[in-house]
Amino acid sequence: MSGKTIETAEQRRDALVERIFESCVGFMELLSIYIGDRLGLYRALANNGEATATELASATGTHERYVREWLEQQTVAGILEVEDEKAEPEVRSYRLPQGHQEVLLERDSLNYLAPLARQMVGVSRPLPALLEAFRTGGGVSYPEYGADMREGIAYGNRAMFVNLMGTEWLPSIPDVHERLQADPPARVADIGCGTGWSSIAIARAYPRARVDGFDLDESSVAEARTNAEAEALADRVAFHLRDAADPELSGRYDLAIAFECIHDMSRPVEALQAMRSLTGEDGAAIVVDERVAESFEAPSDEVERLMYGFSVLHCLPVGMAEQPSAATGTVMRPATLRRYATQAGYRDVEVLPIENDLWRFYRLVP
Repeated sequence: MSGKTIETAEQRRDALVERIFESCVGFMELLSIYIGDRLGLYRALANNGEATATELASATGTHERYVREWLEQQTVAGILEVEDEKAEPEVRSYRLPQGHQEVLLERDSLNYLAPLARQMVGVSRPLPALLEAFRTGGGVSYPEYGADMREGIAYGNRAMFVNLMGTEWLPSIPDVHERLQADPPARVADIGCGTGWSSIAIARAYPRARVDGFDLDESSVAEARTNAEAEALADRVAFHLRDAADPELSGRYDLAIAFECIHDMSRPVEALQAMRSLTGEDGAAIVVDERVAESFEAPSDEVERLMYGFSVLHCLPVGMAEQPSAATGTVMRPATLRRYATQAGYRDVEVLPIENDLWRFYRLVP
C-alpha cells in the first residue's frame, strides 16, 4: 500500500467539482478569445499598442460598453494588461502583453492557437443534431459544423504546413523528397485537402511539383481555390470537388498524401484503395493522422483526452453521416490503420521517424 494515494469518495467528489468548475471558467475564456479574434479586437490592440474601450470600439466598429466589459474580462483572465487598474473604467488603457500577440495573431507561428477557439465554437454548433445522432445511430455532416469549424481546422493546421512541410516532414522521406525536386515535374494528390494549405505548402516547398487537392466539401474547395490565387500558386495547384477514387485518375500521381482525414471517412478502406490506384506500384502513399496511444488506457494524458473530445463531438459523427460507415472516430490507433491498409491491398505500413506532438506519419507499402 505504500506510495499509493488513497482517495475517499468525498475526495474524488471534491476533485471533480473543482475540475468541472475550472473547465467552465476555461470554456468561457475560450469563447471570449473567439470574440476578440472574430471582431478584430486583438489585431486593433496590437496595431495601436494600447487603447481605451472607446478607442478600441471606434477602431473596430463595435459598441463601447461591450468592449469595456470584454477588456475587463480579458484582463481579469490574464490575457490582457491594464495600464492603471485604479483609473475610471472609461479611461483605463489596455494592451497585449509581450508574447501573447504571437499566440493570438501571428498565423505563421507554430504557437498560434486562436483557431482553437473557432474549433470549439464549431463543435458546439450542431449539438441538437449530435444528440439526435446519439439516439438514432446516424451522423452529422461536415457542413453542419459551419465556417468556424472549417476555418478553425484550416488555420489550426496551417502553421505546421507552412513551417514543417518542406523543412522537416517530406525531406525526411528521401525518395519522395528527391522525386518532388526532379523532372519531369512530380504529380501530387492531396486527399481531403480542406481549404488547401497542405497542397499550397507542398507546392511552395517544391517549385517543380504539380499538386491536385481533392475534397468533397464545396465550401472548402472554394476557399482552397481562393487561397491558391492569393498565394500566386494557381498555375501549379488545382483543387477539385471530386472523389479521388475516380478510375480516370488511376496511375497519374507520384505521391498521394492524406493529412488528418482518413479517420473522418465513412469508408476509409476505399480511400486507401483510391490512394493505391492513384500512385500505382511506383508511387508513394503517405497517411498523416492523430498520434493517439497504441492501446486504450484510462485515465490518459491530455493529448488522448483532446482526441477523444474531438471524436465524440465531431469526427465520429462526421464519419457516420454516410452509411455504411466504418465508424472510426478520431482515435484511430496504428493497428486500426494497418488493418485498413491490409484490406486495401497494401503489404505493410511503416511508421515514419517524424516527430510531432499531435500527428503520426505512416507510409503505406504496396
